[in-house]
Amino acid sequence: MIYSEYGRTGAQVSAVGFGGMRFDPSKSNEENAQLLLYAQSRGINYFDTAPGYCNDTSEDIFGIALRQMADTRDRYCVSTKGMPTSIKTADKARRAVEKSIRRLNVDKIDFYHVWCIRRVDQYELAMKKGGQYEGLLKCRDEGLIDNIVISTHLPGPQVENILRRKEFEGVLLGVNILNFPYRWQGVQAAHELGLGVVAMNPLSGGLIPKHQKQLAFLSHEGQTPAEAALRFCLSCNQITVTLVGFTSKEHIDAACRIAEAARPYTDEDIDRVRAHVSENMNSLCTGCGYCMQSCPENIPIANYMQIYNEKPLLGRTDREMQDKIADNHIWGLLMDRAADAGDCIECAACEEACTQHLDIIERLKEIAGWEKKLNSRSARFLRLAKKAKGKLQRLCRL
Repeated sequence: MIYSEYGRTGAQVSAVGFGGMRFDPSKSNEENAQLLLYAQSRGINYFDTAPGYCNDTSEDIFGIALRQMADTRDRYCVSTKGMPTSIKTADKARRAVEKSIRRLNVDKIDFYHVWCIRRVDQYELAMKKGGQYEGLLKCRDEGLIDNIVISTHLPGPQVENILRRKEFEGVLLGVNILNFPYRWQGVQAAHELGLGVVAMNPLSGGLIPKHQKQLAFLSHEGQTPAEAALRFCLSCNQITVTLVGFTSKEHIDAACRIAEAARPYTDEDIDRVRAHVSENMNSLCTGCGYCMQSCPENIPIANYMQIYNEKPLLGRTDREMQDKIADNHIWGLLMDRAADAGDCIECAACEEACTQHLDIIERLKEIAGWEKKLNSRSARFLRLAKKAKGKLQRLCRL
């Protein structure tokens, strides 16, 4: 296993980190805990979890394993998190830290994240007087945590703006071989500032292993697209730890094998990958989110485009895409949308902001057509239900 210092903290951490949000729900907590013990035996010493992961079982699973690893406490690092949107005061921050320490069965938390910063106002909420960050500072002073870090989904320039305020020791962000050009400014800034960088979603949330045939262009030197994607993050010197969500010992073995064979990438190597991906992703949205920052109607354009990706990538039919949109209306990316695709006023601000130069307006029109048909289907269903109810009432009167 490859080890490096996490920023300037003095902590030596493994290139592969154990991401605690992919446990097999069909197995018991005790069975899943054995994966952490196995990972440690393979040299992994960075263990990342959070309240709520795996139906709020992840911290408990970690706690079972970490209790058994207590005699090696100085050889591994534990990372967990708290959202400023639910931890709005310093007192709540302390209680959240204390609760995680109890669940994890550790004496302290090595890296505690201000978690899931998707908008700048969420960062500002954490930093307000008497807020989460103030509470974490007190926890650090008292030895409950060692390092305060941040987890964010902001684009690279906004990540850089936050990190340059020098309030955190490191950053956790989604970066992978498909989307890295739009987060790289943040990664590079963290590296230049001497901060630790942890990459989450190195396999694009499962997209890459699920669609390896369509993403075959990622393959390199006999590796599968998934292996090539993992190798990319592990080979970038700017990335300290690459988190992988493990569900089996075989997954751990594969990640360790790739890490041990990885060679450091030069800037020229990264530029080569950037050009190759851009050339082959010219019809797909990478989810950078620039389009949504410019939309006057607050349409969740990137969310729509991420769903639309399945049409060119997987050859989905219009009916399949309608069903996909319907599913996301109920529980997915479009559940909390502020506006629909049909609300587009064709101002073209999104297309000007799009680094992939996608025909967003035409795609939104197509999606609006699917949503219109969905509404027609829903109305037809209601009419049929009403008609059936009327027949039933008439039968009951007979």
